[in-house]
Amino acid sequence: MSDKSSPREVVVVGGGITGLTAALEVAGSGARVALVEESPFLGGLLLKQERVVPEGFPSVCLSSKLVNEVLAHPGIRVLTNSTLGSVRKKDDRIKVSLTHQPGRVTEACNACAECLLVCPIKPYDSYNEGLMLRTAIDFAGPRTFGGEYNIEKETPACQERCPVHIDIRRYVGLIAGGRYEEAIRVIRDRNPLPAVCGRICPHPCETVCNRGRQDEAIAIDALKRFVSDYEVAQRKAGKFVPPKPKKDLKTKVAVVGAGPAGLTVAHDLALEGYRVTVFEAAPVPGGMMHLGIPEYRLPRDILLSDVAYIEDLGVEIKLNTPLTKEFTVDDLFKQGFKGIFLGVGAYEGLKLRVPGEDDYEGFLDCIKFLRDVNLGDKTRPGNKVIVIGGGNSAIDSARTALRLGCEEVTILYRRSRREMPANDWEVEGAEEEGVKIHYLAAPVKILGKGGKVAGMECTKMRLGKLDASGRRRPIPVEGSEFTVEADLIIPAISQQPDITFLPDEHGFEISRWNSFVVDERTMATNRPGIYAGGDGVTGPATVIEAIRAGHIAADSMKEYLS
Repeated sequence: MSDKSSPREVVVVGGGITGLTAALEVAGSGARVALVEESPFLGGLLLKQERVVPEGFPSVCLSSKLVNEVLAHPGIRVLTNSTLGSVRKKDDRIKVSLTHQPGRVTEACNACAECLLVCPIKPYDSYNEGLMLRTAIDFAGPRTFGGEYNIEKETPACQERCPVHIDIRRYVGLIAGGRYEEAIRVIRDRNPLPAVCGRICPHPCETVCNRGRQDEAIAIDALKRFVSDYEVAQRKAGKFVPPKPKKDLKTKVAVVGAGPAGLTVAHDLALEGYRVTVFEAAPVPGGMMHLGIPEYRLPRDILLSDVAYIEDLGVEIKLNTPLTKEFTVDDLFKQGFKGIFLGVGAYEGLKLRVPGEDDYEGFLDCIKFLRDVNLGDKTRPGNKVIVIGGGNSAIDSARTALRLGCEEVTILYRRSRREMPANDWEVEGAEEEGVKIHYLAAPVKILGKGGKVAGMECTKMRLGKLDASGRRRPIPVEGSEFTVEADLIIPAISQQPDITFLPDEHGFEISRWNSFVVDERTMATNRPGIYAGGDGVTGPATVIEAIRAGHIAADSMKEYLS
């Protein structure tokens, strides 16, 4: 609404027959009208009838007449592909925010219809109640305001599979059009660490890419990396400035842990205007991204660039500042922090539980091994190394050991290559570099000499029925024992959170895996005002899954703090 001396401004939501009629009536009284319609087309339910009812039918004639009148009216602004966001009242005015999705079919379209013939995307046709398929490109005559052809489909499978639901179709389209800055802002809307994820994300989105049915999936992750590197270069040149916070709320929030979950919470809350301080135990930010992932996979300047972007939003990161039994979450509340997020990670390696494990020198947990290397210790840990496990940490440990000059590196994995959880391309890279992998093999006992590790006795395995993980259970093959020589054994079978920093009377609900128990819908712990997420809740997971947890926690904390 506005003052009496200027025309009224009215928003009409819905482009069906009722919305069209209302827009015309209001505009006829002299008001300026914005007609908002979620789909690319005007007409609503009557648009469906037009496709099946003979031309000249009264309701269809009415629909066409109303649409044409609305499109021709100088006082009506049509906003298709748009959804209503927030509605706020200030004094005698109402402020409405809208989200607009571009149609992607430009005015250069000459209506040749070739796109309809070759389009590989086949969504269900909503205009025929999903009883048949159509193409993602649709034709609807004058109802597609600004052009006859439009892209309209349900949420893409790639976006559904992405843990943080990035609008992949949109940013890929923007990159194709050379609009790189817009593309990176679309990515950053859901992923505050795009340059990192462009290198290490397992990209589950690509496994369901519809293009893969025709030839091969679109290189979604590589495109993210490309446009993120473009942004890094632009920021170095001072040409890409992070957005300013929406408000200055003065409210202090503490984040414990500068890993992907904690950085996401800090990013989201800083954008809202909260004063965020991150307390990190390590001398470097990034959590497992810095301490657990080798530099050859994730260059440190790339990681620090994403961290710097978050700091530029006003986030303060205090390194070498761990929570302890003497400096607790209760002390954070006493310092004036109104909300706390715990993103403490999972840094404690699990034991093999085989004879001899605690009897000989020459054991080095994979997380400690990778942490020491990533913090600058480049000494060769041994000559013949055995790594036990089949995840990315096992592969990273093996490839890092080779880079440090170890003569022979062997991985033992108790299942087959098919069940191996590590990324396929990482396994292939390890094999190409000379890492030996024994599949269907498991440790039986540690062999030692003179108080030091000398090797490992192993047994061959066979796969039985499916277990709780959905994989076939490995079963020892009787009489199949064999020996592998080694002077260093690196277990990489999994990790759990280390919660020894908590005081005896901490009051948290803790699971039998030493993880924080939270409400999965909000990431709230059982203690008011304290939230948790990432590996400290789920155990070892991917960076993108930790980012998802951070978004959920940040949204919940905003509700709590307001």
